[in-house]
Amino acid sequence: MRYGVVRALAGGVVALGASGLLGGCGALGGGPGEVCIDTKKAFQQYITQVRSVPASDPAQWRQATDKLAGRLDDLAAKADDDDLEKALKSEADRLRAAAPAVGTGDVAQLNTVMKEIPARIGKACE
Repeated sequence: MRYGVVRALAGGVVALGASGLLGGCGALGGGPGEVCIDTKKAFQQYITQVRSVPASDPAQWRQATDKLAGRLDDLAAKADDDDLEKALKSEADRLRAAAPAVGTGDVAQLNTVMKEIPARIGKACE
């Protein structure tokens, strides 16, 4: 995997972390609030996991991305809010679509998804 590709993924992960993903979660109580908080935790765990994976082993990145997609599906099933459920399912699908390319070292699609997630899920968590 080329260094530039690794940097692209790192940029997406940094953008996700710096954007304050789901910043409104703490203000919500019950229902969507719990799902939003759990979603934020899932992304934090993903970021930690991806940062620890060597660039020379993109298969592990794919596994982590697939796992995050599955976690978002699980959280969507728990969501009482239709907008949040749809946002979580949509992002899970987008992550799942990006995962095969990540497994070969191409993170362009994943980078795009990661840059857009804060707005897409964050809006549903407001």
